[in-house]
Amino acid sequence: MASSEGIKYQKTTLPDGLRIVSEKIPTIRSIAIGVWINVGSRDEEKHEAGISHFIEHMAFKGTARRSAKEIASFLESLGGSLNAFTSREQTCYHALVLDEHLEQAVDILADISLNPSLSPTNLEKEKSVVIEEIQEVEETPSENVHELFSESFWRGQPIGRPIMGNRSNIRRLSRSDLIRFREKHYRSREVVIAAAGNVSHRRLVELAGSRFRFARGSNSLGSEARSPEKFLLRLFNKKSSQTHLCLGFPGVRFDAPNRNSLLAIHTYLGGGMSSVLFQKIREEKGIAYSVYTFPDFYKDNGLIGVYMAADRRRLKAALEIIFRELRRLKKERISEERLAQVKEQMKGNTTLGLESAISHMIRLGRFEIMAEKYVPLGDTLRAINKITADDIISMARQIFTEDRLTVTLLGSATENDLRGLDWSI
Repeated sequence: MASSEGIKYQKTTLPDGLRIVSEKIPTIRSIAIGVWINVGSRDEEKHEAGISHFIEHMAFKGTARRSAKEIASFLESLGGSLNAFTSREQTCYHALVLDEHLEQAVDILADISLNPSLSPTNLEKEKSVVIEEIQEVEETPSENVHELFSESFWRGQPIGRPIMGNRSNIRRLSRSDLIRFREKHYRSREVVIAAAGNVSHRRLVELAGSRFRFARGSNSLGSEARSPEKFLLRLFNKKSSQTHLCLGFPGVRFDAPNRNSLLAIHTYLGGGMSSVLFQKIREEKGIAYSVYTFPDFYKDNGLIGVYMAADRRRLKAALEIIFRELRRLKKERISEERLAQVKEQMKGNTTLGLESAISHMIRLGRFEIMAEKYVPLGDTLRAINKITADDIISMARQIFTEDRLTVTLLGSATENDLRGLDWSI
């Protein structure tokens, strides 16, 4: 048990291995509750690509007790909401309700996560929906380039595949495929029930223990995610006025001790309008409307990337600015004044990001399922305060090397547009 900023944390592990974690926040009237399943797209075989996300969709299409319409209206009629998401490593079904409706939230979450009917009729209907979703991403270059980059960066490993899969795989999925996959991965030791808000932990444990009866056991993590060890440039041709760019380097895993140093680099380089790349590429040069950095953290690995979209004739100039700033980070210590600004921005973003019960629940569930630990907000803020300029330069030297760089371009640019570019970092 832990207490921080008036928030009370508790954890209970049931005999079957199901974990229940909660943060009681007595100053609000809501409760956010999530059912975290330790399975995502990286755990799929190649012929199963997209099945985790598809199972999440099917959970809302009916159970033995409720129709799709009844599922949709059950919490909405109480002023609450019900939703889900699938990532590369987890599937999460979650609800937001008034504190007096905790039992109803647990009941519906247990029903959809444990008892989806997976009817053949609904299966075929939902295939069309997911295929439309895939097509929408493919037709949105700013999103599609991230999918292409991920596949390029991870060099064919499962962790790099699109979470939604591909059209051919979705069309082939059968009811028996879904049942088999659920039986393998939806197991008690791979499930975390996380709740935040004005919640009684004792009552939550009672309800969860009586409603969530997953098959006992566990399922091991899929293959280890290996970082790329050589430079790769890939160009995907698309007729457009802009070329969309993603480039990235290996980062650190979710619970790495030096994770905050990488987040400080992200904040400094491309974490907002005051960041170096935004100021120099957009504000000073007017090369791009959007430019930002993005860190991804996984259980055993991670990456840090840069996204930008620009006219093909100005890509080289933008890349020269990016590489110049990366070299500078490896050689020059950030000034104490700038470092203080970065740390204040990180602390503010972290604190403001926890202004709702749902954000508390997501943070709580993610830390438990990915690292099996609880980190109070105060500890996080103190860790940010301890970041030094030497920590940042050390991290920059560790991750920014051209032989581990992956670059993906989507648009009309060709290699000729990059001729003469100094790729050294």
